[in-house]
Amino acid sequence: MTSSTSSGVARGRRGGILSPTYLATTVGMFGLIAFAAFEAMAVTTVMPTVARDLDGFDLYALSFAAPLASGVVGMVGAGAWSDRVGPRGPLLVAMALFSLGLLVCGTAPTMEVLIAGRVVQGLGGGALVVGVYVVVGLVYPSALQPAIFASFAAAWVLPSLFGPGLAALVAGAVGWRWVFTGTIVVVLLALVLIAPTLRRMVAHPEGTATSVSRLGWACVAAVAVLALELLGSGGSLAKVAAGGALVLVLVALARLLPVGTLVGRRGLPAVVATRGLLAASFFSAEAYVVYVLQDRWGLSVGHAGIALTVVGVVWALASQVQSRLGARISHERAMRWGTAVVLTGLVVLVAAVALRGRGSDLPAVLPVAAYVLAGAGMGFAYPRTSVAMLAESTDRDRGLNTSALSVADSLGAALALSVSGVAFAAARSSGADPFLVVYALAAAIGVLGALVAVRTRT
Repeated sequence: MTSSTSSGVARGRRGGILSPTYLATTVGMFGLIAFAAFEAMAVTTVMPTVARDLDGFDLYALSFAAPLASGVVGMVGAGAWSDRVGPRGPLLVAMALFSLGLLVCGTAPTMEVLIAGRVVQGLGGGALVVGVYVVVGLVYPSALQPAIFASFAAAWVLPSLFGPGLAALVAGAVGWRWVFTGTIVVVLLALVLIAPTLRRMVAHPEGTATSVSRLGWACVAAVAVLALELLGSGGSLAKVAAGGALVLVLVALARLLPVGTLVGRRGLPAVVATRGLLAASFFSAEAYVVYVLQDRWGLSVGHAGIALTVVGVVWALASQVQSRLGARISHERAMRWGTAVVLTGLVVLVAAVALRGRGSDLPAVLPVAAYVLAGAGMGFAYPRTSVAMLAESTDRDRGLNTSALSVADSLGAALALSVSGVAFAAARSSGADPFLVVYALAAAIGVLGALVAVRTRT
């Protein structure tokens, strides 16, 4: 399959994503997303234990922000590479880097080394996302794209059901290190699943070149996000430097995203901005879910991880609902409704944390329900940002636009996590409620997401 023929061939095919034409590719893509989901669920579950064991709570937020920030570099590089020669090479390199990062994390003697492993892991994870999306654009016709993206959400179901519990079990039985190193086996299984599809992929005959400066700006953005987290908790001079890092991130975003994204310009820029704000609000809140349930409600790692299980299932169900609605609901309306539901869940979560901090005997089911509600909104809106982006793309810029969407996703979440980490540390040192500050910040970002979503009509 080549660039010049892939779209036409895809449009001429018949059947659903599980028809003989698409079955092997669907299974392979499903496997890739499933192993990434398992790793995300498992690491989120055990990270409080990891930080406690390595005496690294000061770097807790950075452990989540690091792979997201470095993932931007992987995304931009993979996008350019995919547009030039196709997605096969980027996917293989992505899986190798991801596995290497897991190995470093699993053997890390200190939190600093673990962060370094997370950086390498992020490079591979970012490239993986872009490679998968480019394959979707090449292989599936537009009518099937909502279904394949919904299947990606479904690929989170099994990891959501068993990932947190299995991670807690493994961490308790043989140690948290095996949560990282054991995932490498899952990566190898995914490679076996995707191999037939990759063998059929050949280079584009009309590949396009992407400016080297774009990759440079991705590196600047990644370093600036990490610097913001590291410097933000320091003294006055360090805080000034952190402010400079924030400015650098915004400048880099302006170079990496479609013109007008930072101001929510109507059309594709607003779609990309909505994706970034969704990721920023939800994932900065998710990073602290297990932590706050343990700290404020006294839950065990396994019990707190149930929240991750439920949200994964609900996210997948919401994605299936929007897929089945298809053209009966426009992309714009799906994103508007989804962002509103995410915001509602975050506002309730803020209220639950605030009441608990004031001594209320509020049961843990309320913050869990609020988090799950936000997950339902993500499941409804998130896939439509991808479909809307692909609808505005051609064979010559599909990789570029995909990497832009993924950059907004990862860099938005990484930036929010870094700012959250700084805010958490500042609140704790001043005697304020650090969890309340973090969730209030997530809700504020959610407000921006709901406002920008109304401008996403393409």
